[in-house]
Amino acid sequence: MLKKTGRYLLLFIFIGGLLGSILGEILQVVSPQGAVRSIFGEALSLGFDPPVSVNLVLLTFTFGFLLKINLLSIIGMFLGAYIYKHI
Repeated sequence: MLKKTGRYLLLFIFIGGLLGSILGEILQVVSPQGAVRSIFGEALSLGFDPPVSVNLVLLTFTFGFLLKINLLSIIGMFLGAYIYKHI
């Protein structure tokens, strides 16, 4: 039996979102141009693109992240939370 903690919930949500994103990318490559590709393949990008660089002569820092969310990643996150709840 799995001890239910917040870490496991985040892990299940993360894995579900990751698998959904991978499936969305595969579907975008495989599916023909049309409604299915535009609904499931389009992703919302949140973050810094290109990354922000701070040059302090002695040190240079580069900060950046990009979160790409599509419909299948959201469905995967909900599915991961559902699976976590029923384990």
